[in-house]
Amino acid sequence: MTPPHTVTVKILEKEYQVACPQEQEAELVVSAKYLDKQMRSIRDTGKVIGLERIAVMAALNISYELLKASEQGEGEVEPPPEGSVSQLNRKLDDALYQLRQLEIG
Repeated sequence: MTPPHTVTVKILEKEYQVACPQEQEAELVVSAKYLDKQMRSIRDTGKVIGLERIAVMAALNISYELLKASEQGEGEVEPPPEGSVSQLNRKLDDALYQLRQLEIG
């Protein structure tokens, strides 16, 4: 079995290995840079402390931006395919768990 294609992204001075299809690598890198920018902006305000809280605030801000852009472009946001939200939640839970382990260690 071939190992999955992985990309190293850096967010708030920490490196993360992320598996993704090779043809989506460029989009992943751009997304990671955008997330890093958003998280830095939140951290630099000094109002939110802790990597997990900064990540959640960034996720909320990005979600809000996505919803606003969808409303302006299409009028209504279509619900995601069945199961995709729970899959995304599992990925977020895994990432937050790993961040907690890094903070503990």
